Amino acid sequence: MALSLDDRLLGEKMDNYCSSSEDEDGDEKGSGDDGEGASRQSATGGAKFIPEPELKAYNGRCTNTGPKGVINDWRRFKQLEAEKREEQDREKLELLKKLSITCRSHLDDDKEKKKDEDFMSQLEELEDMEDEFIKEYRQRRIEEMRKAIQALPKFGKVVELDASSYVESIDKEHPSTTVIVHIYEESVAACEAMNGCLMCLATEYPTVKFCKLKASSARLSLKFAENGVPALLIYKHGDLIGNFVGLAREFGEDFFATDIESFLQEYGFLPAQEIVNSVIRQQQGQQQDSDFELD
Repeated sequence: MALSLDDRLLGEKMDNYCSSSEDEDGDEKGSGDDGEGASRQSATGGAKFIPEPELKAYNGRCTNTGPKGVINDWRRFKQLEAEKREEQDREKLELLKKLSITCRSHLDDDKEKKKDEDFMSQLEELEDMEDEFIKEYRQRRIEEMRKAIQALPKFGKVVELDASSYVESIDKEHPSTTVIVHIYEESVAACEAMNGCLMCLATEYPTVKFCKLKASSARLSLKFAENGVPALLIYKHGDLIGNFVGLAREFGEDFFATDIESFLQEYGFLPAQEIVNSVIRQQQGQQQDSDFELD
């Protein structure tokens, strides 16, 4: 409802009405009148006067707004609502992606379990095949080594050497025969123990040629005869492949055949006992068969 001219002159205003013109009485009255007018308006509860500069600075967010301000506020509200909905949709989409990756149905779990069981079954089959292959290869390799050892000459004792027969007994031996020479000296406790050990090993390893050579007979130095014995020299193909001097410092003056056996096996100078025993058993069986044929 529009105000009449009389109402405007009397200063009457409608509810939610903001004037764009300055109050005519405001220019004529002083600061005292302004204070009195403000007090009167506050006391009576009337509408507050708003100058035009403040109206121009209005941002559209007051409680008493016009139709355009309401429309702008509504648009802003819908915009914020749409942005919030888009943000929620993005969060839901990300959550769905995570759930699709991390969550599986019971049927999927059963499928994965079945795959794991099949894989473990195949792995066990491969292990069994591998074990069979290794076992077969080992047996074949043992058989080859057994035949090779069986073709070697047999000794079964310790051969005494001197300076003249030393080189010949090594160079003219079978190329695959291992020759172990003990350099010793009489009246030395460790040398006597070594001779006893080699006698035992000669019977257990008949394909290995065990020999002994007196240091003084080989015209070795006095210093070697005193400090270098007992010594073991290992030959194969006529070449020196092992040289152990002063073994009394390693084993002491009293030791056993098993000590020397383990020492030589550690360096690979003795064949595997399993193969040697196989050769011995086969030879014993052949001898028994020949004895039965003679009978």
